[in-house]
Amino acid sequence: MAAGLRWSHVGLNCVDQKTTEEFYTRYFGFSRARVVDLGEAQIVFLRKGDAYLELFAAGGTAPARRADDDGPQAPGRMRHLAFQTDSVDAFLAGLGDAAEVTLGPLDFDDFICGWRTVWVRDPDGVIVEVSQGYEDDSTHDKDGA
Repeated sequence: MAAGLRWSHVGLNCVDQKTTEEFYTRYFGFSRARVVDLGEAQIVFLRKGDAYLELFAAGGTAPARRADDDGPQAPGRMRHLAFQTDSVDAFLAGLGDAAEVTLGPLDFDDFICGWRTVWVRDPDGVIVEVSQGYEDDSTHDKDGA
C-alpha cells in the first residue's frame, strides 16, 4: 500500500442536496462537516467517523438508469454503498417508509452465522446495503494466496 494512503470519500450526485443530506444524517448517523460555496451551487460534505459523503447538486430529476436489487452490475458503475448495523430489523423499523427496499432482507447463515442484509434505495436512486453479523474469515491468507 502507498505510504499514507487512506480512504477519503464517495461523491454522490443529488437531485436535492437537502433531502439527501437529511436521509444520511437521520438514518445513517452522518453530520455536516463542511460546505463549499461555489456561488450558484455548493458541495456538502457529510462525515461519520473516517467516512465522508460529498454531495453535489446534479442536473436532471432522475437517475440515468434505475438501479434495482443490490445495485447496477455494469462495469464502471458503483454497485452500492454499504453499512453495518447491530440489527437489520431495527434499522428497517427506524427507516419506515423513508426508503424503498430493493432486495431482502436476506439471511446468509450458510456463509456466516447471523449474517443478514437488506438493500434500500436512497432519495437519488443509489442502492445502500445494510448488514448485520458480517465477519472477516481469519483463515484466509492476507496476501490472497
